[in-house]
Amino acid sequence: MNACAASLRSCRCPPPPPRLPIPDSVLNMFPDPEDGLVDDVEKHGGRKRTFPHERGIWATHVWVPYEAKEEFFDLLDLLMTQAQKVLPRLVKMEEFHVSLSQSVVLRYHWITPFVQSLKSRVASFHRFLYTANLVKVYTNQEKTRTFIGLEVTVGHTQFLDLVSEVDRVMEEFDLATFYKEPSFHVSLAWCVGDVRSQLKERVIQELQEIVDGFEDSAPLLRVQAEQVRCKSGNKFFSFPLK
Repeated sequence: MNACAASLRSCRCPPPPPRLPIPDSVLNMFPDPEDGLVDDVEKHGGRKRTFPHERGIWATHVWVPYEAKEEFFDLLDLLMTQAQKVLPRLVKMEEFHVSLSQSVVLRYHWITPFVQSLKSRVASFHRFLYTANLVKVYTNQEKTRTFIGLEVTVGHTQFLDLVSEVDRVMEEFDLATFYKEPSFHVSLAWCVGDVRSQLKERVIQELQEIVDGFEDSAPLLRVQAEQVRCKSGNKFFSFPLK
């Protein structure tokens, strides 16, 4: 070995020190994207997702909020008391709205352009009064949940116009549009499963009589649509009507 090679061997750098382990608390902040997620139905009253949870996609829904008057909850309590004689497991809705879209899924990077397009589409709409006062029973598409609701009887045309614009946004992103012949309604209560057979015509008639006989029910159930809302994952957006 010549003197130059010997000199190079003697100048080799020492090996790097061992890397410190990453704390578990940090690792848990960034779970493995391949890890599966378990949808615990016990945390959601037995409800199941319409579609499986997948990272990178966000459940999205568009609606008009139903701003209930104080007396509305007195009426709702009467309806719940009567309906639970037949279906004790009925659960009162926590919030009230009229849907303008089905539940669809958006890729995360689509959310901003989707919301911008939706905002542009509904910007020209004016506020309007609508009435929801006809008791009806509904199920979701999968027949995994049943709802008791109040169908819109005044304002149907305005809701159709809004849905037309929302559908155009859905088409831009190749998403499912709304139902062809929608029954716009405000859901009041729900339970797991398809239980329409238990809510016979007599039961619905009894509930309708409570609605019709409630003091000042006509003005009570006439509400102004003031805004359109959208939820995508944990993000909420609101678009005031003119």
